[in-house]
Amino acid sequence: MVIGPNGEQMGVKKLEDALTLANYAGLDLVLMSGDSTPAVGKIMDYNKFRYEKQKKMKEQQKRQRENTKELKEYRLTAKIDIGDFETRKKNAREYLVKGHKVKGSIRFKGREMAHTEIGAEVLNKFASELSDVADIEQKPLMEGRNMSIILAPKK
Repeated sequence: MVIGPNGEQMGVKKLEDALTLANYAGLDLVLMSGDSTPAVGKIMDYNKFRYEKQKKMKEQQKRQRENTKELKEYRLTAKIDIGDFETRKKNAREYLVKGHKVKGSIRFKGREMAHTEIGAEVLNKFASELSDVADIEQKPLMEGRNMSIILAPKK
């Protein structure tokens, strides 16, 4: 079965006749469905077909990436300096503006475990500084030696 370059059905033809038709049109004969009876071949520009297919795949992947937002983790410490805090806050703000979620986490070492409230203050300050672009999705939560907060971009 041969399908013409404009989508019209040209009927069942022998392979040699179909190749001659494609050669006469200056196009390629592409096997679309080889397992059906009769096999379906289409007269088309194969390079253009491949290009269009790649373009569709890239567009699908782009849409898929937009749908699956990422979670970026920023590690802070209970005794973080102002400059480090500002840098992490600035980077987190850029990431939130893009529409991704941000996780701020603190790992307590040694005697810091006795003063987890200091870490909670740092995380709450981190959230309040980003409150213009983010909402708190999960309040500061202690998990073993780690405390974390999750911020989601405002709608």
